[in-house]
Amino acid sequence: MSLFGDGLDAAVHKAFTRPAPKSAPAQMRYLVKQLKGTKAAAQLLRISQRTVERYVKDQIKKPRPDLAARLEGEVKKRWQPQIRAKARQKAATTGGIVIDTRARIGYTAPIGTTDEDRLRHLTVALPPRYAARLFDAQEAGATDQQLQQIAAEALKEVYFQDGGRRAGQLEEVRFADIEHLEFDL
Repeated sequence: MSLFGDGLDAAVHKAFTRPAPKSAPAQMRYLVKQLKGTKAAAQLLRISQRTVERYVKDQIKKPRPDLAARLEGEVKKRWQPQIRAKARQKAATTGGIVIDTRARIGYTAPIGTTDEDRLRHLTVALPPRYAARLFDAQEAGATDQQLQQIAAEALKEVYFQDGGRRAGQLEEVRFADIEHLEFDL
């Protein structure tokens, strides 16, 4: 489970104008249409082509839990791609992204400052350039650790340094023991 990746996806899903199909047959029909055939859908879901055809014809209505999760994930990945792209573009150019987190956050700073990690609950609006970096890294297949590092750099600049008005000697922000993480566009 990718905490940061899933959080970014959930933020984009809030922009959807219509709900994704809920029933397994409807999800399967959508997936078959997107992949242009039952064979491709069967390979993607690691099931037989005949099973896919039976879902499409409403002969099977209730999938196994593991198949249901894979099916729902693949449908959500492909649902409303234009709206998903517009939401990402808006966040990356004009709107920015809001991060709401409860985590153990500390920093590296000059000697004489209180830099111990402590539990903080932060809700911070990040500028569009950080939204762009997060989405670009996610699309490039960045790990959760890399996305966490980008978010830590954003918190360093926006929250701790207040855009360059304070804490100029701050070197690094540590982001650990995340209890809650949510993004909003």
